Amino acid sequence: MKQSTPLICVAFFSLSFFISAQEKNLQNIQKLTFGGDNAEAYFSPDGKKLTMQVTNPAIGAHCDQIYLLDLTKKNIGTKDLQLVSTGDGRTTCSFFMPDGKHILYASTHESNKACPEKPAPRSDGKYLWPVYAEFDIYVADLKGKITKKLTDSPGYDAEAVVSPDGKYIVFTSMRSGDLELWRMDIDGKNLKQLTSGLGYDGGAFFSHDSKKLVFRSSRPTSPEEIKDYKELLAQNLVAPTNMEIYTMNIDGSDLKQVTHLGKANWSPYFHPSDKKIVFSSNHHSTRGYDFQIYSVDLDGNNLKQITYESMFNAFPMFSPDGKKFVFSSNRQGDKPNETNVFIADWVDTDESENVAEKNLRNHITYLASDDLQGRLAGSLGEKKASDYLVKEFKKLKLQPFPGKDYIQSFEYAVKLNPHEESTSVKINVRNVIGYLDNKASKTILIGAHYDHLGLNEHHNSTLMNSEGQIHNGADDNASGVSTVLELARMFSQNKTKEKANYIFALFSGEEDGLMGSKYMADHLPTGKKIDLMINLDMVGRLNKDKDLSVGGVGTSPLFSNYIEKYKPAGVNIAIDSSGVGPSDHTSFYLKDIPVLFLFTGTHSDYHKPSDDTEKINFEGVRLITNYVFGLANALSEAENIPFTKTKMSESKSVPKYKVTLGIMPSYADTKDGLHIDGVTDNRPGANAGMVAGDVLTKIGKCEIKEVYSYMECLAKINSGEELPVTVVRDGKEMILKVKF
Repeated sequence: MKQSTPLICVAFFSLSFFISAQEKNLQNIQKLTFGGDNAEAYFSPDGKKLTMQVTNPAIGAHCDQIYLLDLTKKNIGTKDLQLVSTGDGRTTCSFFMPDGKHILYASTHESNKACPEKPAPRSDGKYLWPVYAEFDIYVADLKGKITKKLTDSPGYDAEAVVSPDGKYIVFTSMRSGDLELWRMDIDGKNLKQLTSGLGYDGGAFFSHDSKKLVFRSSRPTSPEEIKDYKELLAQNLVAPTNMEIYTMNIDGSDLKQVTHLGKANWSPYFHPSDKKIVFSSNHHSTRGYDFQIYSVDLDGNNLKQITYESMFNAFPMFSPDGKKFVFSSNRQGDKPNETNVFIADWVDTDESENVAEKNLRNHITYLASDDLQGRLAGSLGEKKASDYLVKEFKKLKLQPFPGKDYIQSFEYAVKLNPHEESTSVKINVRNVIGYLDNKASKTILIGAHYDHLGLNEHHNSTLMNSEGQIHNGADDNASGVSTVLELARMFSQNKTKEKANYIFALFSGEEDGLMGSKYMADHLPTGKKIDLMINLDMVGRLNKDKDLSVGGVGTSPLFSNYIEKYKPAGVNIAIDSSGVGPSDHTSFYLKDIPVLFLFTGTHSDYHKPSDDTEKINFEGVRLITNYVFGLANALSEAENIPFTKTKMSESKSVPKYKVTLGIMPSYADTKDGLHIDGVTDNRPGANAGMVAGDVLTKIGKCEIKEVYSYMECLAKINSGEELPVTVVRDGKEMILKVKF
């Protein structure tokens, strides 16, 4: 990213609304219950009925009870629920027996007809699940008559499920002193313990071929975690805040941990192929309560978000034929936190549209390797990088754009000393551009710059005395290039013909002043109109709060809605309305083209030799790649993408500068001055003593409130002038002498 052109961000969204446009796997979603808490809905063997757990005082279910729902009825709703448990005690985890005429469920009714009390709220706010010792497992017919009691040992026995071949029941039990998975024959005989690791093993389900089990487990490891787990278990309580998904064979062998996501990953179920698992997770959540349904391969790869709407989605299950999908959700509730059961048609999406994190890793690792010597514009390293990009475009069978060659060559001059004309040298560089022709009326350009600082020959490093050191630029901007390459693969190899053509442009010369993007924007072929430019620059450092800046939002009236609608769960969007910023989208905005600019923020390695591959957040890059894929797809469906001039260009032309301070402005609209995120060594600001964290309030007599007034002040200064510059550092005002 070019460092001297400022940008401004204006707002963080702390609350998000989720819209089902991203839920591509779910079609014809239908609400089945209306009011109360309805969960754990599971299909009968013929797929015509559901059994579920319900609490809804409006229908007499004051404590969790098991209800049956006939899916063959018309206009299905809560009125069609049929009680099949006793109505006493508390029940949980129902499941159909192989004959489809009986169900099994766990209940406390024999111990006490009253509903057992829920745990009292903890002073530390920790969320707890009760594992009532009174639970035993029963079989009942569909009229509610109990025909058999399957367990009768002290302690918790619940969460029972039946294998599709009808041979076995697996359940969770405390009979060994810990919450383990056990197996018994369908008649309750031949008990076998399957798990033995300390922790809560539960929520098991069989694969469709009856050979494997998937379940969720909390496995405490540290002395503190173990102590806390055991103390809670002694009170028949568990804290379900750290759980991962596991698989094993039905005899307990070949135990494998599938997810390593952190937080709560639970309610897993096998995809009809038995090659994937769907489950609920809040691993993505950074602010508040948020559970979404995901899918993942058995080896833990290809994590994919399935649900987007509402803050709770869980208990996914497929119908026996794999065509229907049932789940519980807070969406469309009449009251806060109301949970209802929904059914949808399941549609498997194109596998080629899944972001391959391995590809992202391979691209960044190569582009940011020492072999490319920092990819300085015009260098041998830049040529090696461009050769690699051409090879990738050829593999994808993209067309060159324009003409017969992927390479767009051009030259420009750069002054190695900005104050001495004699230091100007010519640089010969290469953009690399590929084209996916969908014969559409719209064209979307997705771009990133692939050049970086080399060995600091052009003196753009923020590290003093770093000439000769390789600046690999893993984040800036191998991260953006890898995203463009992966998007090119997804769009070119999928089975869909989108309603837009796609240009995949990788620019050089960005670090010297957006040279590659300016050249491309100035030399578009006659008759080739670009309807949207999406720029990816520094998308490799998504932080723990998942703060993502999206610029250019004001350049089209469509964007504000789209960027929120298609964002991944847990990501917090910072909006920048301006079409002008320190990267290549500016070149296209100035041609009256709508732009979007994605950026994960500056960091201490910005423009330094330490911007290396091992510091990249690859999961973050995967999230952003998937986000852009959804955005670009959705915008391709729009009838048109109208352009809007943003604040800066409406009120004034973009200022031209004769000087630079050599600072990186903060991305926040603070109104108390320009906050400085970074300072480049050997530039006027650094030479005067400016440091990151300073707030710039005045240059000479020119007051600075935000980035726009900073730009106006800077444009009035001539090279060689010496002026007092006012900054606030640690709450104290300081005046520094700056020679420009």
